[in-house]
Amino acid sequence: MLPARPGLKVIATMDDMSNDFDETSAPAFEIAEPAAWRAPIIFNSPHSGSRYPQSFLDASRIDLAALRRSEDSFMDEMIAPLGDYGFPVVRVNFPRSYVDVNREPYELDPRMFDGRLPSFANTRSMRVAGGLGTIPRVVGDGQEIYRERLDIDDGLKRIDLLYKPYHRALRRLVTKAHQAFGSVVLVDCHSMPSIGVARDEKRRPDIVIGDRYGTSCSTLLSDAVEDTFTRLGYSVGRNKPYAGGFITEHYGHPASGMHTIQLELNRAIYMNERIRERGPRFAKIVADFAVLAEALTAVPLENFGPFQAAAE
Repeated sequence: MLPARPGLKVIATMDDMSNDFDETSAPAFEIAEPAAWRAPIIFNSPHSGSRYPQSFLDASRIDLAALRRSEDSFMDEMIAPLGDYGFPVVRVNFPRSYVDVNREPYELDPRMFDGRLPSFANTRSMRVAGGLGTIPRVVGDGQEIYRERLDIDDGLKRIDLLYKPYHRALRRLVTKAHQAFGSVVLVDCHSMPSIGVARDEKRRPDIVIGDRYGTSCSTLLSDAVEDTFTRLGYSVGRNKPYAGGFITEHYGHPASGMHTIQLELNRAIYMNERIRERGPRFAKIVADFAVLAEALTAVPLENFGPFQAAAE
């Protein structure tokens, strides 16, 4: 077990939040930053938010239980204890079905909106085609979310008040670690349904590592994660069916000493997917995340990029 570190500072960020989201009495996102960092390793949970604005629920054609199928339920709870051990932890409180921060800022489907999208909007990405843009059209199992088209100003407001403040804060945190240590590792934590949509898909492993096929982080980092989870008894895959999204791609620059790796946990190993409750292995997996964090601190910084140049 990692030694506890005193002086944890929780930064709850509203950042000019809309009154609509303020009805939930929660900040848009929170950063738990230790007074003394154990290592330049940041744990991030962008898809576990479960605070739903009432206006969003009113506009939805599906109920709350269906909306919640898109959540990475309890992932924020799973990594929260790492803040006490000297690792910064970031969590998003608004749901990904409302705004998805793991997309480009303007991946938008023109069919969803009344009004003209900005010319710089990416309307033709594969994610938009699948209904899973920055403002999603569907939830994870393909159900349409909205009864009617959205006002374009509402969609752009969500991006301005939720998406952009989150990425500004995450970028500041990553930059702070990189400048102080010369290298930084962002561990982007997600969960996946135990069964895929495709009928011919093989059984999903317990954990899928996404490193954009070796482009978002050092292979030493991916190897360390795989070795640790394998030693702990988990089945591990790489990049299939998830190689990493916008966060992994955008924040991962290994040549500069900035490394991002995505972790997808099979929900069946820690929760009951049908009734959305923590399973009997939940506490063990929380403890195993601490083991992972400890293992990553054992990898020398100089193996993660331009450590020497930054330290001079």
